[in-house]
Parts: sequence; structure tokens; C-alpha cells
Amino acid sequence: MYQICVSGAAKGDSVEEGKQLAYRLGEAIARGGHSLMTGATIGLPNYAAEGYKKAGGKMSVGISPASSKVEHVMKYRLPVLAYDTIIYTGLHYVGRDTLLITSSDAVVSIGGRIGTLHEFTIALETDTPIGFLQGAGGISSEIQGLIDVAQPLRDEAFVTFQDDPDKLIKELTAQLDREHRKYHNLYQ
Repeated sequence: MYQICVSGAAKGDSVEEGKQLAYRLGEAIARGGHSLMTGATIGLPNYAAEGYKKAGGKMSVGISPASSKVEHVMKYRLPVLAYDTIIYTGLHYVGRDTLLITSSDAVVSIGGRIGTLHEFTIALETDTPIGFLQGAGGISSEIQGLIDVAQPLRDEAFVTFQDDPDKLIKELTAQLDREHRKYHNLYQ
């Protein structure tokens, strides 16, 4: 079982465009037997968490920018219901993003805006495999152009694009299995 992070838009056009896709992504992560991690935010990550729970996912973890549940709900206005546990970091969004990505085995980005771009760059810098689920617009539909400008990526970078949630999770799982084959027993 891997820890799969869902990164994506909390607000904006890509939330409306991608909410069903995000829900299906959560279901795919649950069917794959993985844990789900998000930034404990509204929008596409929360739709993924709801799909994950509805599909019987075993462990959904939110990494909050807030320092307490009260701050999470009252100041940041973030959800709690779709999570088995929320870690209140007090790190605000920038620190939360770093902790979220570095705590994940792989990242799936869907839609998104500047925060999703930030999480993508953290994944690249930390050699965390990342997949882009296409079909929700936002930064995920623009990222290939940014990658082309930033070439060459480091050899360790694994970036993939897919428009089917199940295929994307299978592709990321296969990559993680290759990366961790020597220590596969640690991920069971």
C-alpha cells in the first residue's frame, strides 16, 4: 500500500470541470488499496477524498495548513468529514505543501492553480513520481508546456499524463513497485 497524494484546485473553473473526475480518482486510489493524502482542502482534493471514502478506502489523511481543528475550520474554512485523520501543521500553505508532498509516495494532480504548480515543483525536486489526470483544465492542462521549457528534467523525475483515473493509478503503482522492489515488503 502506497501513500498517494491528490493535489488540485480548491477553487476556480477546474473544480466545476473536474469534480466527477476527482471523485473517480478517489475511488481508483481506494480500489488500488492505497492510502489517500490531500492538503485537507476544499474543491478537487475533497471530492477525491469523498470518492475514496465512498469506495471503502482504508486511510484518508489530510495535511492542514492550520495549527488546530478550530483554526482549520474557522479561519481556513476547510473540511473534516472525508478524513480519517488530519494533521494540523501550523505551517500555512507553503509549509503544508512541502510536508504533504514529501510524505507521499506519489502525487496525482488534477486541475489546479498556483498551489498545484507549487506542489508539482516540490514533487520534481524531491523525485516524487507525479501523474497528471487530464480533463479538468487548470494548471494540469498547461504543465506539459512548462516541462518543455524547463528541460531537461533530472533522470530520476517520473511525470506521466493520463485521462483515466484507474490507468493513472496503475501506472504510478507500477513505477513505485519498480522503485521500491528491493523493499516491497515494507509497503504491504
